[in-house]
Amino acid sequence: MKVNGKELAVEQHGEGEAVLMIHGLGGSSNTWFGQCRMLARNFNVICPDLNGSARSPLNGTPSIDGFVEDMVALLDALDIESAHLVGHSMGTIVCQHLAVSHSTRVRSMLLMGPLAEPPPPARKALADRAVLARNEGMVPIADAMVGVSISEDTRANQPTVAAMVREILMRQSAEGYARTCEALAGAKAAEVERVRCPTLLLTGDEDPVGPPVNTQELARRIPDSSALVFSRTGHWTPIERPFEVNQAMLNFYFGGSADRLSN
Repeated sequence: MKVNGKELAVEQHGEGEAVLMIHGLGGSSNTWFGQCRMLARNFNVICPDLNGSARSPLNGTPSIDGFVEDMVALLDALDIESAHLVGHSMGTIVCQHLAVSHSTRVRSMLLMGPLAEPPPPARKALADRAVLARNEGMVPIADAMVGVSISEDTRANQPTVAAMVREILMRQSAEGYARTCEALAGAKAAEVERVRCPTLLLTGDEDPVGPPVNTQELARRIPDSSALVFSRTGHWTPIERPFEVNQAMLNFYFGGSADRLSN
């Protein structure tokens, strides 16, 4: 689809209220493969590849603000007034900013492996990773991320998950990935105290990006929110624990929060 002068690869599944799923750094629409079929039974599920990621060609200099405006423009192009947001990793920052700056467009947020903004050491590491991507390509980055971003249990007992994470990363454009690293390195926290929609945060007990203590602190700052922590789980929450994530999503959308989500 043509969005804000950019070509974005966009998948859509099902009918109903819109669910916009926003992947993270090095991710793609396939991050959500384990959730799409389940959600498509009741929702119009929209899974874009962000500018410069996966099947969306790089156009200009990506930024968090740019991603937010692209997502708003995507909703406009699809004639969608408001949507439930689902984000992973960097995508959770995009969701938070969108929920603050375009509150009427957001019905709820479900954030996986969430973070408010990268801490200073992570900003330096992201800048270094951008240099590595440009100089050596994606293979060393994919191997390093498999070693640190998924849990020990996942590596030992779900080797196909490790392979999928490695493949998603290896298939990225090195320059697109490098510029997305730089976009994330420059990210600033949203004023999440202004969020006015029900929010659920999910993370793993071995997540180095959205560790439980940080996730719970973020949940305390967001009104009308709660957090769940999955055991033996790293940063790739929707891929490492698809069944647990799907159950949490069903509970969120159709459990005690159902009335609030439909308002």
